[in-house]
Amino acid sequence: MATAQRLPLALFYEREQRHPNKRYLVQPLPGGELQVLTWGEVGEQARRVACWLRGLELEPGSRIAIISKNCAHWIVADLAIWMAGHVSVPLYPNLTADSVRQVLEHSGTQVAFIGKLDDWGAMAPGVPPGVKTVSLPLHPAADFDHTWDELQTCSPIRDNPLPPAEQLASIIYTSGTTGTPKGVMQTFGSFGFAASNGSQLTEVGEGDRVLSYLPLCHVAERMFVEMASLYAGLTVFFAESLETFLDDMRRARPTVIFGVPRIWTKFQMGVYSKMPARKLDRLLALPLVGRVVGRKVLAGLGLDAVRFALSGAAPVPEALLDWYRRLGLEVLEVYGMTENCGYSHLGRPGLQRPGWIGIASPGVEVQIDDSGEVLIRSDATMSGYYKDPQRTAEALTEDGFLRTGDKGEQNAEGYLRLTGRIKEIFKTSKGKYVAPAPIENRLAVHSRIEQVCVIGDGLAQPMALCVLSEVGRAEAANGTRNELENSLRNLLEEVNDGLDKHERLQGLVLVKDVWAVDNGFLTPTLKIKRAMIEDAYGARFGEWAARSQTVLWHD
Repeated sequence: MATAQRLPLALFYEREQRHPNKRYLVQPLPGGELQVLTWGEVGEQARRVACWLRGLELEPGSRIAIISKNCAHWIVADLAIWMAGHVSVPLYPNLTADSVRQVLEHSGTQVAFIGKLDDWGAMAPGVPPGVKTVSLPLHPAADFDHTWDELQTCSPIRDNPLPPAEQLASIIYTSGTTGTPKGVMQTFGSFGFAASNGSQLTEVGEGDRVLSYLPLCHVAERMFVEMASLYAGLTVFFAESLETFLDDMRRARPTVIFGVPRIWTKFQMGVYSKMPARKLDRLLALPLVGRVVGRKVLAGLGLDAVRFALSGAAPVPEALLDWYRRLGLEVLEVYGMTENCGYSHLGRPGLQRPGWIGIASPGVEVQIDDSGEVLIRSDATMSGYYKDPQRTAEALTEDGFLRTGDKGEQNAEGYLRLTGRIKEIFKTSKGKYVAPAPIENRLAVHSRIEQVCVIGDGLAQPMALCVLSEVGRAEAANGTRNELENSLRNLLEEVNDGLDKHERLQGLVLVKDVWAVDNGFLTPTLKIKRAMIEDAYGARFGEWAARSQTVLWHD
């Protein structure tokens, strides 16, 4: 049977049998130790947990939650859930108790695996009565109904269950930039289609290494790490914490890596904090010296072994992509959604077009409807939203195309460019419509701007709310504010020169807050929550507009 037709568990059983002693998962432990799990050890542990789950005599297809930051046993638990004939429901590890309760009750979860978490005490009240809790090996200090060690006393199952392609594998709840999260239903077949084609497209294999650090509960990490490990056989390293991230990167020296734009910007800002941008630019411009400097910079970031780098979840400024090219690393853009397993478009090495993402991946059909919305159809498309036929009907056309909510266009070669979100477009008081995303992308090229949100609904002209990078904040605090302001005014003038009159920004507002997941400004996948930003600053919009300054400081 061809690999492209095989399903996740079948691939796992094959690797478990073929090389049981081969390193699979590498987990940092407190105190600096490492735990290395082989394919055989992962299979043994998962089979014991599957035996315990079978002993509960739950209805086939019962929902089992995983509430944990990324760790080796996140993947082991997921495999066990599938072996037992159930559906995994991953939750973000930083949800509020209300959000935990909402997902667990809506999904009808009966068992929850609890692992690495920063504040379980704040989440625990959200677990409904009757849901059994099981602690993973890395877990918070708390009381749970069962422990992983307890489950490991069960006899491992010896059969190799193979659920059919149409069987539900996982319900993935969207992070939700607006409204209530939706439970995206993905089958073993949709996972398999995306993973098998994606692995062949990226040409990853058993010799590759990946560092898992973005939330595994998100479809991008699920596909790029967990599914890719099953289909390509790569070794998965895990990050221990934000504080140890650079050491984790250097330990793994990944050969393939996926990041969101903010991560790639963070890497750049880290380099600039040690070497001024102008000095680095001068060195990189030197023919021979530049290559040596670029390799050293990548080695310092743990990126020197990378041969395939991807960025997704949001557009990447072209200037940032060019910066990495000058270092010697080509970062390719990828486009996809939870609703299609993240499998839609991917830039090809050496074939990138500035401003365009790339061509459709194999097996993907694309249409642009009369409103400019991008429609996608493939075998990776969800079967629908769990218990929500109305929103399912709104998302899927009668002939099976997924409405992405993104505005876009295709060129003659099939390259896709996104031009904004259908629902994010706003109207100024002059009755003109403005798409904020393209403007934000132009502003984000500035090395001192880390985050930006263009607003203007009901205002005469749009404005941009900006969060300075750590370097930018330091410069503003040490007496070089005037120089920074002049640089930002030049940026504003340059951006406005390329915009239609009704789109031109009145000014930039430098907000004092840092937008983060913890304070509610970002989703767990680091996307800006526009509604939250408008709620937080909306009362000041009129005042800022009346001041008519090109650079304003939020006091």
